[in-house]
Amino acid sequence: MNVNFNKNRRLALAIWSMFAIFSVALTSHAQTTWPTKPVRIVVPFAPGGTTDLLARAVAPDLSKAFGQPFIVDNRAGAGGNVGAEAVAKSPGDGYTLLMGTVGTHGINTSLYSKLPYDPVKDFVPITLVAGVPNVMVMNAEKAKTLGIQNVRDFIQYAKANPGKLNMASSGNGTSIHLAGELFKSMSGTFMLHIPYRGSGPALLDMVSGNMDVMFDNLPSSMPQIKAGKLKALAVTSAQRSAALPDVPTLEEAGGLKGFDATSWFGLLAPAGTPPDVVNRLQQEVAKALGTPAIKERLLAQGAIPSGNTPQEFARFIDSEIRKWAVVVKASGAKVD
Repeated sequence: MNVNFNKNRRLALAIWSMFAIFSVALTSHAQTTWPTKPVRIVVPFAPGGTTDLLARAVAPDLSKAFGQPFIVDNRAGAGGNVGAEAVAKSPGDGYTLLMGTVGTHGINTSLYSKLPYDPVKDFVPITLVAGVPNVMVMNAEKAKTLGIQNVRDFIQYAKANPGKLNMASSGNGTSIHLAGELFKSMSGTFMLHIPYRGSGPALLDMVSGNMDVMFDNLPSSMPQIKAGKLKALAVTSAQRSAALPDVPTLEEAGGLKGFDATSWFGLLAPAGTPPDVVNRLQQEVAKALGTPAIKERLLAQGAIPSGNTPQEFARFIDSEIRKWAVVVKASGAKVD
């Protein structure tokens, strides 16, 4: 009886050991085989804006690191909600990612009465890619014609001519839109808001003179500021930007005490994406952002690279949702 028991026990242990080895092998295989096909990074805005620029900055390094193409897919519309919804409804298999923004994952939940996705439950944060200040810019020729040299000139003209200036944005609910709404509320001015499907097309109309003012993300406006096509009146952050050290803050330039409306951009995946995939992506993005070429390029454009952990990014998103709920309520902005 004891002989049979020991024999059966040894057989059971052998089977258990084989199963354990097989399970480890399967896990190891799953970790090493992803990705086996191209990965999409959905940008919820049109090409040419900061969201698009940052996605294209990290995509080549990710392609090199994982041996598969990381393809940027622009899905613009509804202040980023179209692209965010598309990713939220995608399988959590690591092959569809989102370059989320302060709009899609901070502002929109308070701004829109109905949001087609849950910014927390439907996504797994991977890493914060970069934070940037916005910059209040005017068409340079228009500013010269109207005699507007600074923010106080702008406020004076806007109050004397309510509705005569139009304000471009990258879409309803974006930080660009809300920074403008906050400015209007705090300065007691009114400009007609014209939303676009991203900073790229909005900037084209700014440069051509069809639009008057915009509170754009600094990296996307920087080339036109340097070219003299746009006049930078102020940055929207609490401190000046190292990329434009001579441009004052809105508090300094316009007396708008406490004005602070900055943007951020981060990589997210659909809920259910395996933790090992999320962690590998975070590590490679952080590595890419730490390379001198990318780091120096982003800093020169006014973006501050991050690459934090998924846990840190999740806590940051939670704090941003709470922060912008207060700002949205104070500004009175709402989108149905």
